[in-house]
Amino acid sequence: MTKEQYLRQIQSVIDAGPYRADWGSLSCHPVPDWYRRSKFGIFIHWGIYSVPAFGNEWYSRNMYDPAHREFAHHRRTWGDQKTFGYKDFIPLFRGKRFDPDAWMDLFQKAGARYVVPVAEHHDGFAMYDTDLNPWNAVNMGPKTDAVGRLKAACQDRGLQFCASLHRAEHYFFMNMGRTFDSDVNDPRYEDFYGPAVYRPEFGSEKLGQTTENPHGLGPTEDWLEDWLVRTCEFIDNYRPALLYFDWWIQNLAFKPWLQKIAAYYYNRAAQWGMEVTVNYKHQAFPPGVGVFDVERGALTDISPVPWQTCTAIGKQSWGYRADNEYKSSRQIICDLIDIVSKNGRLLLNVGPRADGTLTPEERQVLEDMGRWMEVNGEGIQDTVPWFRFGEGRINNDGGFFRDNEEKAYTGQDYRFTYKGGCIYAFRMRPDGTPAKIRCLGIPEFHDSGIAAVEQLGWGPVAFDRDETALTVYPAPTETDLPVCFRIRLA
Repeated sequence: MTKEQYLRQIQSVIDAGPYRADWGSLSCHPVPDWYRRSKFGIFIHWGIYSVPAFGNEWYSRNMYDPAHREFAHHRRTWGDQKTFGYKDFIPLFRGKRFDPDAWMDLFQKAGARYVVPVAEHHDGFAMYDTDLNPWNAVNMGPKTDAVGRLKAACQDRGLQFCASLHRAEHYFFMNMGRTFDSDVNDPRYEDFYGPAVYRPEFGSEKLGQTTENPHGLGPTEDWLEDWLVRTCEFIDNYRPALLYFDWWIQNLAFKPWLQKIAAYYYNRAAQWGMEVTVNYKHQAFPPGVGVFDVERGALTDISPVPWQTCTAIGKQSWGYRADNEYKSSRQIICDLIDIVSKNGRLLLNVGPRADGTLTPEERQVLEDMGRWMEVNGEGIQDTVPWFRFGEGRINNDGGFFRDNEEKAYTGQDYRFTYKGGCIYAFRMRPDGTPAKIRCLGIPEFHDSGIAAVEQLGWGPVAFDRDETALTVYPAPTETDLPVCFRIRLA
C-alpha cells in the first residue's frame, strides 16, 4: 500500500468510529482490564546498538558527536565515521542465538504478563517487517522478523504482546553527522540516516531543552505524515495490545497526529475485539486517553488512575553495554512492590547482546524474581491499592531518572495492596523481629476485625493487636527479600 493509500485508509477508519480524532472522544477510551490486573511487564531494547556495546543505546547519535566519548571510541575501535558509519554495524548484527521461546519462558517464569519489544529505536532500524522502511531486520542484519517471532512466542504462552515505537525522534537523531565529513551526508544512505535535521536547537548543547519543551522546535508536516503512516502500518500488521511512545511527542506539533494515531488504533482494536492502550510520557496525551509512564522513577503516593514505571536492570544503558552495571534482585523486587502499592506497573527492561543472548546478570535477576513471585505474587498480581500505600520512613523521590540507587528500607517499612477481602502487607526488609504495623492498630484501623494472618510461602502466623499496632510474629527466614503477610479481614 502506498503512503497516499494508507492516508485514505486512516481517515476512513477514523470516520467510521467509534472514536473520533479529538481528546474529548479519546478520553472515553477505557484502560484495558488485562492491563489493570497486570503489574509486571518486560521491556526489550535489542538492536544495532548492541553491536558496539559502548556508551548506551544512543550510540548511533553520540558516535557522530565530538563532544561525546563515543566519538573517539568509534574512531579508535572501528575507524573514521566516513568509512565506517553506523550502517556498517548492520552486517555484524546477526542474532545467531536469538531464541524468542527461551526469552518468553524466562519472562513468564519471572511473573511478567506483558512484553514490550522496541520495534524501532531512534536509530531508524526496524526490527520488524515493513513495506515503508527498507532498513529492517528482515532485509538485513539478522534477516528475520524479530518482532513477529516475539509476538508468536508471547501468544503461545498467553502473554500480552505489546510494542514500542521510537521513530518520532529519528527526525533529528543522527544530525551531528551533518557537522563534519561523515557517511550521514552520503546521499546513498539518506533513507536510513535522514532527515537528520541539523539546527542549533537540535545540537547536543540545546537538545534537551528543545525536546523537553512542548513549545520547542518540532518536526515538519511531511515527517509527521510519514510517522503517522508508519505507525498505523505497524498497528495493522502486528496488532499490539499496548503501544509505547518515547519522549518529544509532547511537542505541540505532534498533537493533531497523536489524535489520529490514537483514534485509528482504538477504532482498529474495536474492530478486532481487542483491549488496547497507549503509554506516554510527560503531557503528550491528556488524562484518560492512555497510561502515563515515569521513566526510571516512580510516584510518591497512590495515583487514582493506573500508571507505569519503565526502568532497566542495567544502570547505564537500556541496550547491551559490555561494562554495564546492574541493579540487584532485591532492589528490583522492592521497586516492584512500591510501584504496585501506588497503583502502578513495572515495565522492566533487558538489553540482550547482539547475538541474542541475555547477560548473566539480567538472567539472574529474572530468575530470582520468578522464585520470589512464585511465593509472593498473590499480593502483586490482580491487586488494587489499599487506603494507603505504605508505612515507614522510606519513600522514593518523585520524578524521572531517580531509581538507580537502592532504597535503605528497614524492618519498619511496609507496603500494602488489597484483593479479595485481604490486605497484603509487605515487610520490605525482614529482620527477624516481630512486625509492628502501626496503621493496623485498633484506633487507626476501624474495621470489624482481623480474622487471620498468614505469611505467604509459610502459612498461619501468630499475631496480636492493640491500640499501638497489629503485631505479627513472622516465620523464620534467611532471606533479605521482602516477605508478605496476607491479613484476612473478619
